[in-house]
Amino acid sequence: MKVDLPRSWSKVLAKELASPSFAELSAFVDAERRAYPVFPAEDDVWNAFKHTPYEDVRVVLLGQDPYHGAGQAHGLCFSVPPGERPPPSLANMFREALADVPGFEIPDHGCLEAWARQGVLLLNTILTVREGAPGSHRGKGWENFTDAVMMALNERSRPVVFALWGAHAQKKARLIDAGRHPILSCAHPSPLSAKSGFFGSRPYSSINTALRAAGEREIDWRLPLCSAPPPAGARRRIG
Repeated sequence: MKVDLPRSWSKVLAKELASPSFAELSAFVDAERRAYPVFPAEDDVWNAFKHTPYEDVRVVLLGQDPYHGAGQAHGLCFSVPPGERPPPSLANMFREALADVPGFEIPDHGCLEAWARQGVLLLNTILTVREGAPGSHRGKGWENFTDAVMMALNERSRPVVFALWGAHAQKKARLIDAGRHPILSCAHPSPLSAKSGFFGSRPYSSINTALRAAGEREIDWRLPLCSAPPPAGARRRIG
């Protein structure tokens, strides 16, 4: 597996990258790619880290594993590339943002890079998946890697807001010193759980409240229009 991490991340994750667990994970992902379509593409696996250097992280938005449909996953949790219709989880995120973020409008795309550029690490607990098989790369070593990411951020003196969405993400809370870093947990925005805990949780304003309390600037959750046209019939549709 090609590891294309920026220097800021490769430095703090050096021990994990050199571990036997990571070597086994790398061999597993390579074997999967030889046998099946695996998402995201190899060049996109590390995009969350490329868009948000270690020292710039102010918020961790933690999901589960990547989208398992062709063309959707591009290395940022919940995000899809320009031109792809937002999947149901992302559509639910936009619905909640309409109620929670002043001035938010449903964008004509589902690309969340604008959040990443503001210091939101858009991370999944697992970074690859076999096409059409959600959860297929669980238990293969990604959990150890993303544990190392969380622990590296926990070691920082500057506060980081950890937004843990869903049961898999919330297992990482044990790695965080809640006395120094705010932890905000809510249900996953998938159709299976959004109505039972995500809708009405006001996650975006809660993150900004925690940032203000830590002396950090807020995230502008509004998304700019995309220069690339969406698929026919997809403009401003959600779900």
